[in-house]
This record gives sequence, C-alpha cells and structure tokens, in this order.
Amino acid sequence: MLKSADHDHQGPLTDAEVRRIRNDFPILDQDVNGKPLVYLDSGATSQKPVSVMEAEQEFYEQRNSAVHRGAHTLAVAATDVFEDARGTVARFIGAAENELVWTSNATAGLNLLAYSFGNASVGDVPAEARQFGVGPGDEVLVTEMEHHANLIPWQELCRRTGAVLRFIPVLEDGTLDMEAAAALFTARTRIFAFTHVSNVTGVINPVVELTRMAHDVDALVVLDACQSVPHLGLDVKALDVDFAVFSGHKMLAPTGIGAVYGRAGLLDAMPPFLTGGSMITTVTMDGAGYLPSPQRFEAGTQAISQAAALAAAVNYLQETGMERIHGWEAALGQRLVAGLEGIAGVRVLGPAAGVARAGLAAFEVDGVHAHDVGQFLDAAGIAVRVGHHCAQPLHRRLGLSASTRASTYLYNTTDEVDAFLAVVAGVRPYFGVTGA
Repeated sequence: MLKSADHDHQGPLTDAEVRRIRNDFPILDQDVNGKPLVYLDSGATSQKPVSVMEAEQEFYEQRNSAVHRGAHTLAVAATDVFEDARGTVARFIGAAENELVWTSNATAGLNLLAYSFGNASVGDVPAEARQFGVGPGDEVLVTEMEHHANLIPWQELCRRTGAVLRFIPVLEDGTLDMEAAAALFTARTRIFAFTHVSNVTGVINPVVELTRMAHDVDALVVLDACQSVPHLGLDVKALDVDFAVFSGHKMLAPTGIGAVYGRAGLLDAMPPFLTGGSMITTVTMDGAGYLPSPQRFEAGTQAISQAAALAAAVNYLQETGMERIHGWEAALGQRLVAGLEGIAGVRVLGPAAGVARAGLAAFEVDGVHAHDVGQFLDAAGIAVRVGHHCAQPLHRRLGLSASTRASTYLYNTTDEVDAFLAVVAGVRPYFGVTGA
C-alpha cells in the first residue's frame, strides 16, 4: 500500500503501483477454473485489503463490547472506536460527524429516508418534520437510470401517501435528457433522488447542475453515491446535496455497513424510522423522546466492527489518493470501451469511447445471451456481472433484458483488461455466431 499522506498530485496510478497494491488483496492471488483470477466485478462488491480485515479482527480480539451502553473500560474503548470511525468516514465525504448515520448498506439508507419522509406525511408530527411530508398533489422525481434501491422505496412512498412519481428520461447514449429534466422540476416537486454514477453505463451525472435545478423549486435532493464514493471521491458540501447514501462493501470494506449523509438541521428534524434502544432520551408508558442525529436513526446494536473496518478502508483509499484512483479507473474504463467497440457484434451501453465515464462498461454480444457470455468469461477465470444489474427500467429503455458488465477498481491492471477483451473477442466464434 502507498504510504504518504497525499499522492493525488502525482497523477493516476501506474501499472507498477497497481501490481504492488494487489499484494494487499490476497483473494486476487488464486486460480479460477485453472486460470489466474481476473476480478472485474467491483461494481457489485469490492475485494478487501489485509488492513481492513485486520481492523475488524483487532476489534473483536481487543475491544469487543456494546457501544454507548456501559461505563466499563471495554465499553468505552468500543465506543471510541465506533465514533472515531464515524469521524473518519464523515471527513472522507466532507461532512460533520453528526451528519453521518450508520446503516447496514445503501439500500437500508434509502429506505430510512423514504420511510422517515413517509412518517412525516401522516398523523400528528412535530412542526419541523412537516417539511419532509408528501401527499396528493406532490411529486417525487427520480431518473430512468436508477438502481432499484433508489426507485422502489420512492414508488412505495408515493403509493402510501398519494404523491406522484415522475422520472427524467434517458437518451439513446445513456445520458439524462437534461432538456426534459428542466421541465420536470416544478413547484410540485418535493424530493429529487438520483444516482451520481450509473452502475450500468458508467455515466457520471452533473450533480451540481441537477441539484441547483431541484433547489430552485425547494425540493430535497437525495444522492445515490454508491458508485461515486469509492471511485471519484465525494465532497457533499461542494455538491450541495441534502442527503447521500453509500455502502462499505463497494469501497474495500465488509458487508453489513453503509451510511447516510444528511445536513445536520434536516436529520435532527426528521422523524425516526427504526425505533427502540439507544436512540431515545426518555421513555414512559405513554411515549418517548428521541436523541438528535445520528443516534436518532441508530436503534439497537450497531455494526461496530464493520464501522471500524470501513474507517480502515477509507484510510487505505486516502493513502493511495482518490484522484489517482479515479484517474487510473477512468483510463481503464476508456480502455474497456475502446476495446469492446473494436469487437464485431459487440454493443457497448452508454457513451462511446472518449466520453468521460466511470471505470466500468456494460455490453451486449449480438446473438449470445449475457449469461452465456458470463459463463464463457468465467471459464477463463474472469469474473463479471450479468443480468439487469438491478436496473430493469434502464435496460428496457436501451432495448435489452440483460447485459454483461465489467467493472474495475484500484487493483486492476491494463493486462487484465486486455485479457478480458481477448476472451470477449472469442465469444461469438465459440457460439457459432457469424456476421458483423
């Protein structure tokens, strides 16, 4: 692992540095089906460096105890680890500690927001919570490229409250129709939820512009940052979003940990979603009072060791340099797209080579089902994602039911991308598909 505090000024990573980085990821040093593993599925879940695994193990070996619940030494040590991790992760995205709420993953975070807004929409709620309520005549706006986790919770919110769900359409190249977007933001728009980076096309959406359009009509902005926090780096204050969600398992950390960012004033005014222990001030047989954020949204026993490991993952990413990681992955993404475009019968989803994108590419092989493509690649030791990638509406818009996706991270080399491309070139000949 690179050791200095800031490498971003050095430019993108190099193949030589990436080969050294790979030594920190023992899972990559194995054969699959008799071939060296080429892991190109980090868009689904990333691999973990030794330092992250050690952080979780160290917690259980040295500090395991419940947090915020005891005065004994181990409980204090566990609480310190837990809250120090919150501070590390919050600073990583430019937030204050009380603006970061732990969740089990991004899906849980999006549901937290949608159900909290729903709780503000019915019954007798405090005056400060009414700003989150929606009902008949109100609109929730999303985009046609959303992951199901940032679509279905809002569908359900609208179903429960009578609000209407609208979406910004996607153009043929996979980018948002910004002209249509401008017309969709109206005085009825209460919530705008959208992804920073498409997990299918690699499109990087213009967050600042879209957020400004939403705020111009006083809508709350919820950003799905699952594919951006691990790869681009994120400054929530600079982007001016009201809320953002992301998952640890996509950024070198374990499963079972994620986070919601929210402006402090907003989080403190929101009704809680899950209720129980650790998130209350006083409880009587008639009611309860709730703590401010973040404890307000952290009922029950939390993922303490996973939070410590997520902080270790953040340290690893920062020591490597987020700008360097982004530069490297951007180059790998362009290499993927250019190579795929040069293979007869292959259609890349999203922007063509030369247009900025994340380090991933989804594609269709004419005459061969995506699942068969994935199995052919797996036989060569290459791990990719196949299916609709939890984005059925986007696939439907692009005329497909499924695609094959290769996604890179800081541990992938150009040789691995080239090996992937060579195998893809053999798919149609193997299945006996001919023609351009």
